[in-house]
Amino acid sequence: MKKRLFIFLTIISISSLLGGVFLDFINAKNEGENVRVEWKTSDEKNVKEFLVERKTYQGEFTTLETVKPQGPNSYYSFLDQNAYKVTDVIFIYRIKIVDFDNTVSFTKEVSVSHNISGVKRTWGSIKAMFR
Repeated sequence: MKKRLFIFLTIISISSLLGGVFLDFINAKNEGENVRVEWKTSDEKNVKEFLVERKTYQGEFTTLETVKPQGPNSYYSFLDQNAYKVTDVIFIYRIKIVDFDNTVSFTKEVSVSHNISGVKRTWGSIKAMFR
């Protein structure tokens, strides 16, 4: 009796699988006194919500925004308009992915060096007092 050898091939996608999401990319970049966080998915199965989270180098992650999924092949963009209020210069962002069964997964962390002048930071605080 001949023995057969079966070889299983695994195809690795450029996207990474997180929970029910295939994530194409995530990045963060400066836009003046703000920071823009962008990500793109190629597939979203069973996803309830995305939570944009930020921390400073020494801090803990806090949730900035909750974003509802839009379906496969979706591009997302979040503008962090409160970045100028923090005195640290390095921010670390990630997306927390929550599925309908409350399973949680996280994207990789992306960092951005964000340096705003003290004048802008002070003026922004003064404006916020009168809103």
